[in-house]
Amino acid sequence: MNAKFKRKLPTPEEIKAMYPLDEELAARKAKNDAEIQAIFRGESDKLLLIIGPCSADREDAVIEYISRLRKLADQISDVIVCCPRIYTNKPRTTGLGYKGMLHQPNPHAKPDMLRGLIAIRHLHIRALRETGFSCADEMLYPENHRYLSDVLSYVAVGARSVEDQMHRLTASSLDIPVGMKNPTSGDLKVMMNAVKAAINPQTFIYGGWEVESQGNPLAHVILRGYVDKDAENYPNYHYEDLEWVAGLYEKGNYPYPGIIVDCNHSNSDKKFYEQPRIALEVLHSMNSNPKIGKIVKGLMIESYLEDGCQDPDGGVYGLSITDPCLGWEKTEKLLLELADIRRGR
Repeated sequence: MNAKFKRKLPTPEEIKAMYPLDEELAARKAKNDAEIQAIFRGESDKLLLIIGPCSADREDAVIEYISRLRKLADQISDVIVCCPRIYTNKPRTTGLGYKGMLHQPNPHAKPDMLRGLIAIRHLHIRALRETGFSCADEMLYPENHRYLSDVLSYVAVGARSVEDQMHRLTASSLDIPVGMKNPTSGDLKVMMNAVKAAINPQTFIYGGWEVESQGNPLAHVILRGYVDKDAENYPNYHYEDLEWVAGLYEKGNYPYPGIIVDCNHSNSDKKFYEQPRIALEVLHSMNSNPKIGKIVKGLMIESYLEDGCQDPDGGVYGLSITDPCLGWEKTEKLLLELADIRRGR
């Protein structure tokens, strides 16, 4: 190997001991978990919104965003459950560029994984303590999940990770909902196979141990659109797409069929401002067909304090340094409109 082993990092147990989750916060997370899981089990007809910045680039702006979201979420809690995105890892197709807070707790400084591990745990716990939200994160690196395993209420497996065996097997060991995105190619069979692997018990190597998982019945699909051979984006959130995926579920033995629609990425053709239109169309499809209304559990929305995005060294507070996001004003308007629709107004 030509890799330089710089330093041995603390174990998940050591990092958790540095930033422990006290009984009060653990109880609040358990309450959030129960509310979210009731949606996937079909025991609640509330709509789940996994919403927040593309990447958690700075702690102060993220906390301000979810503090605003807390007030709004309380207004619509009769029909909508909000689970903020605090995505601390950022996948990069070429391996170049900003890889998220785990790698660079300061986007303008060199990577520092030790500081990153501390920063991401501190951020998630601060969010829980100050807003009551236990949040969602992407499982970009399966072994790193243990650093946050006691603070997360939702996990997503990305389009470039969903075919990976380790991601699928690790998902089978989690006791919170795990969303499997369709791959960038749009092959829905790959996505359904990932869910199948996650819902079943598995034996695999994890953290230097031979482990046996019990399977995760709350694993489900996330539709995020796809890219063709000419790099053109195509959506898969339309009525016919949702009906098709519902049919795929019917062909297999899935305990809790569920769909989350990602309103950005290839579904929006990377046009962040299209997210409200897409969200409203999905709700129209849900209202038009009881089967779709039952199987679609929620939406994923990329939203931050300001509209759009900037270069990592742009310096605008609350403006994404990765994918463009919907600004707060448009986000607030959308969530209130979604709530009115769910109330039948």
